[in-house]
Amino acid sequence: MATVELTYDAFEKTVASEGITLVDFWADWCGPCKMFGPIYDAASEQHSDVTFGKVDTEAEQQLAGAAGITSIPTLMAFRDGILVFSQPGALPAPALEQVITAVKGLDMDKVRAEIASQEAAGTPE
Repeated sequence: MATVELTYDAFEKTVASEGITLVDFWADWCGPCKMFGPIYDAASEQHSDVTFGKVDTEAEQQLAGAAGITSIPTLMAFRDGILVFSQPGALPAPALEQVITAVKGLDMDKVRAEIASQEAAGTPE
């Protein structure tokens, strides 16, 4: 599955959907982004069960600001609408595979229970 460009309007709907969505926040002028781009695109071809989105932080400054992006590239992973991973920096292919494998292996019932207990205790996520 090829990567999809995400805009401010499409972002929430895409990441809130069921399943796994990875989002690469990038910019054309960013050297590390250019190095990570082909790695990300190759992973999107290998994992047809995962949605791979890209956000051009120059074109989507409001979205990048709302997502709290302070460094690019930044990779975020959402599963069933829950942010489960966020890390700035270009990842090598094996590290990206580790992230994808880890997100696929999450017990989402445990994740939801942990979030609920944090919210009940008033602890920020």
